[in-house]
Amino acid sequence: MSDGRRWDPCVAHRDDEVDGFLTSYFSRRDRKTLLVAGAGFDPRSCIVAARIGEISANMRALLLQEDRPDPPRDQSDRAEANTKALVAKLAERRVEHHVEKIEIFARDGAVVGGRNVIKILHRQHLEVLTDVVVDVSALSAGTSFPLIRYLAESVCRGKGPANLHVFVVHAPSLDADIQSVAGDAPGYIHGFTGGSTLSGTADAAKLWLPRLATGTGRRGALGRLYDFVDPHDTCPILPFPAIDPRLGDVLATEYLAELESTWEVDTRNIVYADEGDPLDLYRTILQLDDLRRPVFEETGGSILVLSPLGGKVMALGALMAALERNLPVAYLEPFGYELKPTAPAQLERPNLVHVWLEGEVYPQPRPILLNAGSAAG
Repeated sequence: MSDGRRWDPCVAHRDDEVDGFLTSYFSRRDRKTLLVAGAGFDPRSCIVAARIGEISANMRALLLQEDRPDPPRDQSDRAEANTKALVAKLAERRVEHHVEKIEIFARDGAVVGGRNVIKILHRQHLEVLTDVVVDVSALSAGTSFPLIRYLAESVCRGKGPANLHVFVVHAPSLDADIQSVAGDAPGYIHGFTGGSTLSGTADAAKLWLPRLATGTGRRGALGRLYDFVDPHDTCPILPFPAIDPRLGDVLATEYLAELESTWEVDTRNIVYADEGDPLDLYRTILQLDDLRRPVFEETGGSILVLSPLGGKVMALGALMAALERNLPVAYLEPFGYELKPTAPAQLERPNLVHVWLEGEVYPQPRPILLNAGSAAG
């Protein structure tokens, strides 16, 4: 049973199930769909948009280009090629589309990507739509988290579409091939400060839940985030099961110094979650929150702080938990990315994950989203 949880049970599809859902649902003529997706150098940019574009009878597309300072030439070339290919495919199907650039950093270095994507959404006529599809495969968490929060809150207030879907292309090896260049300004994602900045939570026991990911850039980012969060305890999240069965061991070895010394993690406090199932991490985070609340309620309370680096699917699970419990999400927006030579230009067999986040498939009334309206400003 759900115990009042918003997404338990949850309508979701993985792998081959996704194709069946796409064909049966989006081919209906009563669907009026807006697709929101990233248009960048990531080879996942075109996959979801192309598939839905081939099926949907009534769709328009909003393609978001994250604009960071001085991107490497090879990434700019890939982004241009991906965008041209995607626009061409949509044009073939006579799908109305619009490309919007999102400035991620202001001139003074402030992170403004989350606020800028909300400004773009304000100009969309969401109330006339039956469905909004968000493809987070080629979007950073700093962009996709505020975007999805805004849309989810719009649905809940009756000012948005009837249904909100989130798609992601599950490609762990590609996530490892695209390494972030860590910024120097750790903070909370726009709309996801939770109760971390309130004076009434100053005495709360702070538990940090970082998702460990390979690469010196991500390791450096987690080091800065640890200093920023300054938690009382840390429970690292490791992917298990995973496509690479040794990944958990590799990560534990890579972060050995942090686990044993800096973060002082008891091995019993390591959290494991299915790399390919966002609902597994979602439920695990909520279980931790439920266990801690009665323990700390008389001594200042408990706060869980999330830091979802690495895989896109597990980040979606963290997002769902953060939405439901109004949890803070500490993040270090990348200045840019390093693309390994092993990164493919195209994915041969993309595996899709779909979560029906809001809509008519769920019985009403539903458990409320805490702090509704927080992403709109």
